Amino acid sequence: MAIKVAMIGAGSIGFTRTLMRDILTVPELQDTLFAFTDINRRNLDIVTQLAKRDITENKVPARILSTTNRKKALEGADYVFSLVRVGGLDAFKLDIDIPLKYGVDQCVGDTLAPGGIMYAQRTIPVLLDFCRDIREVSKPNALFMNYSNPMAMNTWACMKYGGVNSVGLCHGVEGNHAIIAEALGIPWRELDVTAAGINHQTWFIRVMHEGRDMLPKLLEAFRRHPVYSKSEKVRIDMLERFGYFSTETNGHLSEYVPWYRKRPKEIRQWIDLSIWPGGETGGYLRSCLETRDWFETEAPKWLKEPVRAFSPESRSREHGSHIIEAMETGRIYRGHFNVRNQGIITNLSQGCIVEVPGYVDGFGINTPVIGELPLACAATCEASVRVQEMGMEAAVSGNITLLKQAVLHDPLTAAVCNPPEIWQMVDEMLVAQAQWLPQYRREISAAKKRLASERPLGTSKSKGAARLNVKSSRA
Repeated sequence: MAIKVAMIGAGSIGFTRTLMRDILTVPELQDTLFAFTDINRRNLDIVTQLAKRDITENKVPARILSTTNRKKALEGADYVFSLVRVGGLDAFKLDIDIPLKYGVDQCVGDTLAPGGIMYAQRTIPVLLDFCRDIREVSKPNALFMNYSNPMAMNTWACMKYGGVNSVGLCHGVEGNHAIIAEALGIPWRELDVTAAGINHQTWFIRVMHEGRDMLPKLLEAFRRHPVYSKSEKVRIDMLERFGYFSTETNGHLSEYVPWYRKRPKEIRQWIDLSIWPGGETGGYLRSCLETRDWFETEAPKWLKEPVRAFSPESRSREHGSHIIEAMETGRIYRGHFNVRNQGIITNLSQGCIVEVPGYVDGFGINTPVIGELPLACAATCEASVRVQEMGMEAAVSGNITLLKQAVLHDPLTAAVCNPPEIWQMVDEMLVAQAQWLPQYRREISAAKKRLASERPLGTSKSKGAARLNVKSSRA
């Protein structure tokens, strides 16, 4: 029988078509029933039109059910993807701009720091609603694959409170596998890597080529590379001091630690504005704002372009299709996945979400024991893990004190703000994002009163130490 794959947030024009195309490169999966669902009917209809054209031109028997009724999409599903961005770009802009008033200069703001923590507050309740529906109407033990950020907090909530078979998926390890290979001048298929840590702070602890350990060669390789020597200053500095290369790009990594973005005058020495995300203030937000008109400007062009053939050569390195193929055919797939730490990394908190190597076959996803991370790598990860745990629990419970304590312990925020500033900043973010935070309904009215009675502490007028102008007409 054909499998059913549901995609929640299918109006995501990039992810949805990529994952569908990937799945349909597998001969055994070409009769898959896809269920696309989204709260935005316009975006959903455009993506569905493009995807149906892909299927028709490739002459495969796959079908698409497109609906704004989430339960209908999830009914009988074998696999479910989450591709959602709760609050959209309006909320994302608040994640960047409000902390900036208090001196917290974020590059991306979707994983940690005030932006990432608030993103979790909006997203986790929605994901738990998805989990409830999956329990009620999807196939028993349907696999829920979360692509939504902040990856660790979201996946942690789903695994602890969602009651469904879940895994978190990110392409950071695979993307940086290719970057390491390029720096070393080795084809990536010839380079064997093992990475372990937490999402966006995963460390390449093993890099091998034809039986040779390439870790000692990484620092010099990146220092002499004509592009990476300029665009990856933070990662090169951490590679020099830690001995291990991290998965996240320069600007993203800089906002997870307390060292590179705490003094506005120093930020520019660590970043590169010629490349995204090299570290610019609100860099990912700018990129999203500049492409928010794609549905009006680009979709009509895509409908006229030649359809890409479903072939192994065109298949992306996103994990989703490979996991489904392995579970449905028994062919073994090795990747890096976000799973619960049950003795996998022994010097990180048990129960947290770790990003580690895993193997998939007909029995599901299985992960080997990594053991201890290098101490400096573990210390950096553990500081984030505790923030993630508090942020996740706050999102589930609506506990404002726990939310403020999460921001208080965030490494970058702690390097910039004092406790009264943090308490007021969180109040301001809660009030500004009230429409997406039903679990804080009672707390928000009290936060409004506090803000009205207190002296404003977020008084900076800075647009950021390294902010580029948005080119979009809607900015």
